[in-house]
Amino acid sequence: MSSSSTHTGLSRVALLAMAVASGVAVANIYYNQPMLGIIEADFPGQSATGLVPTATQLGYAVGLFLLLPLGDLVHRRKLIIGQFVILAAALSLAAISSSAWMLVASSLVVGASSTVAQQIVPLAASLAPAEKRGATIGTVMAGVLSGILFSRTLSGFVGEHAGWREMFWIGVPMALAAAAMMFATLPAHAPTSRMRYHNAIKSLGDLWRHHPALRTATLVQASLFASFTAFWTILALYLQGPNFGLGADIAGLFGIVGAVGVFAAPVAGRIADKRGPHFVVWLGAALTVVAWLIFGAWASIIALVIGVIVLDFGIQSALVSNQHIIYALNPDARSRLNTIFMTGMFLGGAAGSAIASLAWQNGSWLGVTLVGGILPLIALALKAVGRNSKSNLSHAE
Repeated sequence: MSSSSTHTGLSRVALLAMAVASGVAVANIYYNQPMLGIIEADFPGQSATGLVPTATQLGYAVGLFLLLPLGDLVHRRKLIIGQFVILAAALSLAAISSSAWMLVASSLVVGASSTVAQQIVPLAASLAPAEKRGATIGTVMAGVLSGILFSRTLSGFVGEHAGWREMFWIGVPMALAAAAMMFATLPAHAPTSRMRYHNAIKSLGDLWRHHPALRTATLVQASLFASFTAFWTILALYLQGPNFGLGADIAGLFGIVGAVGVFAAPVAGRIADKRGPHFVVWLGAALTVVAWLIFGAWASIIALVIGVIVLDFGIQSALVSNQHIIYALNPDARSRLNTIFMTGMFLGGAAGSAIASLAWQNGSWLGVTLVGGILPLIALALKAVGRNSKSNLSHAE
């Protein structure tokens, strides 16, 4: 073992490669959002283009549910490399799409294969020594958050100056490069469970039924993430409208503004240590409501910048704290708990994209702000119901 390795064989180079690869993977589910107006212009009269962000988010949710449990059952190194190769193929199909529906179908596969990012995170946690596990996960999650944020900046610039197809073509060698990095740096990692795949899937239902805190955390984060994707799905269309007249490259620059989300995670963690994770979830949901009040009350670039900062901080704070809650429920089932939580979250994201598209078509930006503001209020209500249920259960006992 080299001197740069951790006690379990995870070198600093491998950890950095995992962070970069995770960011490359998750970025693919956000490339289409700043370019949606450009894509619509390329397929005139084909309303299915509005479903592209929804299909990508839905594909990610399906991939989380069906593929994430495989991380406990098969060799993760081979699984991760294979998913990156499939991702590259799906991006190629998106780039050559001859119709809106072909783009929707390929976007579904792009979303599903991009879940390789969520295979990398638990692998990093498994390879790290206990005393460095938090720092290791934090490093990989920083890569994930950076990929989410800067993907919009990259795709907005490329889409505006080269075209949306070129962005997907750029994604192909990036995915293959990530596969090569994983091949070169990841150590072999044997399966951690001999459970059959169908039994692993069946056990998800048991976990859902037996852990009310898991249900509450999942539904709350799904509502908040729906609000998050509602904003980013429509932002490019809003900026192209008469109020601003700006292009996809400007919409993409808001990803840089949203970089505050990278810093929200450690701040939220420290607050959770002092006040508890439930307090931070309440705070995150409340901040999301405030963000939409800013979006709706003030039609200006300054308002959008302030609102994006508040929105990203709120969403990421709640995410970190809800993960804190669910991982404490059953240490032996963290991968499957993560499957349920992340699947629910991205199903919420897909619903948020779809609802926002309908709201935009029927109520313009006002309709979107109403939808976006109601969703975190639903999250607050779900959190209150979950707390009351827990309190009633405690009194009954």
